[in-house]
Amino acid sequence: MTETRKGFVQLHLSVLLAGFTGLFGRLITLNEVDIVWYRMLFTSAILLVFTGLPRVGCRKFLQLCGCGALLGFHWILFYGSIKASNVSIGVICFSLIGFFTALFEPLIFKRRLSWLELLFSLITVAGVLCIFSLDARYRYGIAIGVVSSAVCALYAICNKKASVGVRSRTVLMYQMSGGLVLVSAIIPIYLYFFPSQQSVVVVPEGSNLWFMLCHALFCTVGMYLLQIQALKRLSAFTVNLTYNLEPCYTIILAFLIFGEGREINFSFYIGIVLILLSVFLQTRRAWKK
Repeated sequence: MTETRKGFVQLHLSVLLAGFTGLFGRLITLNEVDIVWYRMLFTSAILLVFTGLPRVGCRKFLQLCGCGALLGFHWILFYGSIKASNVSIGVICFSLIGFFTALFEPLIFKRRLSWLELLFSLITVAGVLCIFSLDARYRYGIAIGVVSSAVCALYAICNKKASVGVRSRTVLMYQMSGGLVLVSAIIPIYLYFFPSQQSVVVVPEGSNLWFMLCHALFCTVGMYLLQIQALKRLSAFTVNLTYNLEPCYTIILAFLIFGEGREINFSFYIGIVLILLSVFLQTRRAWKK
């Protein structure tokens, strides 16, 4: 197998593992804060075995911890959206990350706003608005999912600045461990404003424990390590472009495993088409550039 083919195999395996993230959010019966806390705890422990504690500067360490806190908060909202609606809606709301990135990135990096990027992203917004026409019981989940995508966009932009000059494994290690501490402080505030219908579990047991371990090992550590290996053989553009398939993988798996297709109406599919159109237009523009 050539290096390029090997890179594509690793890349698609990582995207497939990412697609299982939403499914684990449904399979694990713990509330969203439990899922995130134990995901970060188990991931930190696994990475500690592989990477140890590499030295980084104090300022860089604090930046990585801050990014970890944003990532953890995004995960809490993401799983909260799935718990309040379903897997398909949770991952579709995640598609709004492009819209929020188009707004936030010019402000943080102090560059001109790209009206074309904003226009393409607004097509995604139109798609999500179509999905809003679903039964009223899903609208709370959609609202949480929209905020989740905004937090994730902020994380991605900040992470781009904080991770410069640091190995990927080290970045992930300190984001998970440092973020775990900060997320622990965020959780009581989150539960005060968004009380969960499920009680907080101190120690997961039975199937929840095994699902959490698999979630941390495969969908966090395994996914990121495969992504790192793929980046050594393929361009960053190819990797980022392929990750647009993640929501599609998740929705297909949710339809097959949970039968969520029975819960979806016609406007949902119109929304999906608009989101895919937005991805296609942005990809075409990037390819030309």
